[in-house]
Amino acid sequence: MSQKLVCNCNGTMPLDSKALGVTMHTSLCRQELGSVMKAFNGDDEIIIACTQESALFGELAAQAEKPLVAPLRFVNIREVAGWTQEAKASSPKIAALLALADLPEAEPVPIVNYESQGRLLIVGPGDQALPWAEKLGDSLDVSVLCTEASPLPLARNFPIYTGHVTKLDGYLGNFSVDWDLQNPIDPEMCTRCGACVEVCPSGAIDDSFQIDLDKCKSHRECITACAGIGAINFDRTERKRNSEFDLIMDLRPDPQMRMSQTPQGYFAPGKDPFEQSLVANELLGLVGEFEKPKYFVYNEKICAHGRNGKVGCSACIDVCSTAAIASLFKNGQGTVEVNPNLCMGCGACSSVCPSGAMRYNYPSVAYQGKALKTLAQVFNSES
Repeated sequence: MSQKLVCNCNGTMPLDSKALGVTMHTSLCRQELGSVMKAFNGDDEIIIACTQESALFGELAAQAEKPLVAPLRFVNIREVAGWTQEAKASSPKIAALLALADLPEAEPVPIVNYESQGRLLIVGPGDQALPWAEKLGDSLDVSVLCTEASPLPLARNFPIYTGHVTKLDGYLGNFSVDWDLQNPIDPEMCTRCGACVEVCPSGAIDDSFQIDLDKCKSHRECITACAGIGAINFDRTERKRNSEFDLIMDLRPDPQMRMSQTPQGYFAPGKDPFEQSLVANELLGLVGEFEKPKYFVYNEKICAHGRNGKVGCSACIDVCSTAAIASLFKNGQGTVEVNPNLCMGCGACSSVCPSGAMRYNYPSVAYQGKALKTLAQVFNSES
């Protein structure tokens, strides 16, 4: 059994207490807080028809003489009914909303886990990426991939790579990045001693410790100066590099991921310093273990994706805004594979699936049906 605390917000909502079957309060969040505390110390579950003061009521619940029998539930009747143009006729709607809030919690769904150790890769022009690396380096395990050369910091406090990104995929805690080393100087091997800078007769090397190939006249004196280190190689055949990261800050003007909903842990704030600072602040909070619900249920037995090695329906793949769904064929039988870590729960796949193989499950279809039935029945009975 539940107790519903309903307030007309200082008389600004024309609520009918008799029609709603509740005791009407006028100032539940101020002068009538005693009624709230009395309810908290009772034996019923509590539903409060106010969302504006949910923080206040939550603090009061923590101060109650005994623990609540169930978590507080809040429902907004003011902005969606009591303050609308149809407020005087809103009793059926409010009754339906209160009944909906009174439903038992939906059955729990499987959990999708993320784990981030704070390994951050900042990708972009050196003059933008390096300052952010300096700022975030004390809190995160920072690496930088410079796509454009820039003077390097005096202290080697974090790894600095150079090159062109060829592949970037993954999600929070599990990003994989491939890049090609395009300059003769390998920054991972370079000691930044400056010997190459001093001997280069064409001035093609500066304090970015990268060779400007447009200025280079192929004297190769830099190779001789670096012979003991071996960081310079104009004929390098192995250019591919790969590493794993937990977080990505992509500062390039043309970011790698362009889907409308990028994966958790990937940020592309562009050139705006304010947007970059917002992202930097958010990155600081993305270290540790995180979880989210698994939003979907997939029944491959009724999926019409493919037969006999031929693709049939690909509606869910085409509509997915996070690129979380991929085609999978085995022995000629086509199914789809959904990466739950990439899925953001928009439900578009279930909306376009013609066979019902892909279903939105947060909450389940059965629970959504029960909720709709409750709303309709209570609304009709009160109308």
